Order: sequence, then C-alpha cells, then structure tokens
Amino acid sequence: MKFDDLDSQMRVYETSADFCVLPNMYIVARLDGRNFTTLTKEKGKFDAPFDIKFRDLMTETTKHLMNCGFKVIYGYTESDEISLLFDIGIDLFGRKIRKYNSVLAGEASAKFSLLFGDIGVFDCRICQLPNNNTVIDYFRWRSEDAHRNALNAHCYWMLRKKGVDKNEAAKQIENKSVADKNELLFTNGLNFNDTPNWQKRGVGLYWKKEESTGFNPKDNTEEKANRNNIYIDYDLPMRDEYSAFISKLITEINQGK
Repeated sequence: MKFDDLDSQMRVYETSADFCVLPNMYIVARLDGRNFTTLTKEKGKFDAPFDIKFRDLMTETTKHLMNCGFKVIYGYTESDEISLLFDIGIDLFGRKIRKYNSVLAGEASAKFSLLFGDIGVFDCRICQLPNNNTVIDYFRWRSEDAHRNALNAHCYWMLRKKGVDKNEAAKQIENKSVADKNELLFTNGLNFNDTPNWQKRGVGLYWKKEESTGFNPKDNTEEKANRNNIYIDYDLPMRDEYSAFISKLITEINQGK
C-alpha cells in the first residue's frame, strides 16, 4: 500500500471523534490541577489556607497561557484552577476541542512545572457558551465558588491550627450557614471581610493599554507608545459589580477597543 493511501486510511481513526466549536459561540477553557492537594502539602510545603507563592505560580501560569498563541481576552484563577475566555472570533486549530484541551493542558503543565521545580499536571475542559450573559454567568459562578471555598478553607484551617483533627474540623463546618461560618471565624479572632480580596474573589488578568517609553536610535530620541500589556487584578469586584465588569470587558473587546 502506498504511504498516502495508508496515511488517509489511518487518520480516520485519529480524527473520527473530532468536534469543533460552532462559529459565534464563546469558548471558555477551564484547567484544573491534578492531585494538587498532595502537591501543595507534600512537595511545596505551602502555607494553609492560602500562600502568596502558590498564588503567584498560578498567576504566572495563567499569564503564560494568555501569551502562547491563543487570543485570550480574560484569564481568571482561583485555588488550583484557571479559566480562559477566548475572543469570540478565534479560529485557531479550526476550533477543534481536542486541540484546545491537549495544547492548553500541556502548556499549563509545562509552565507550572518549570516555575515550581517539580511536576505539576493540569487537565482541561472546554465550555461552549452561546452569548454574553452566559459568559457573565460562568465567571460569576467561578467567583462565587472562590468565595465559598475561601470561607470553608479559613474555617477548616483555623480549627486545625487549634488542634482539631481533620475529620472533626470538616464535621464542625459541614452544613453550617455562611453566617455561622463567619461567626465561627469572628469568635476566634478573624474577620473574614478583612482577608485579602484575592483569596475571596480570585485573580483576574486582562489586557490594558499602558504608555511605555522607548528609544529611537535613528533620531536619537525617546518615543512614547501605547502597548497592550497583561494587567493582574488582585482586587476584583464581586457579585453584581463583577457581572458589570465582565460585561464591560466583553463589550470593549467586541467593539475593538
């Protein structure tokens, strides 16, 4: 059999399950760290419940994903997960889902591992969102998840540091209301509202025009230019204000600003 014939025959098995995101659908990729609980406790020796060094590893990994060939208009990270919103017109890899999943997971795993100095692995899944409102709802969902996880984590680790074993600590906060968890922290000397916003709301990354100064060797003069740089936002708004923030971001990008 000629190679071209064999190649055509075998590629059917490789591509038969290919699915592509339809045009005019927003693509959001969500990446999660695999076995990061073990990684953070045993390999990294990070502080609990939150560690700035780990936050910065996740932020730099997100920044890398926004600069590795995909047109990402918004990146968001909380805990060991990353969400990426792509430009609605992106056509990279013909919008094949398997390519986005494999390339993004590989890029994230490689970057994080290099930064961390040990193996860190991510998986990736693609969300197909039909309009602006569902994009807003998606990021509102992840923001609310960050808030819930932060409250639970502070409660759990406050109890653990007081000598409560892990099973009893989990049991004490199970089925407690948000108000009860806040009260538990407050009576033990921590006002949850005073914790850093990045812990409660996650970190957002988006493009901003910033003025920079360069040098023109031809004229031997300094020149100013506006460049698009990634801005890291550790103080994201919450609830309805966050929805308005995401809506404004999408609108400005779609209008070409």
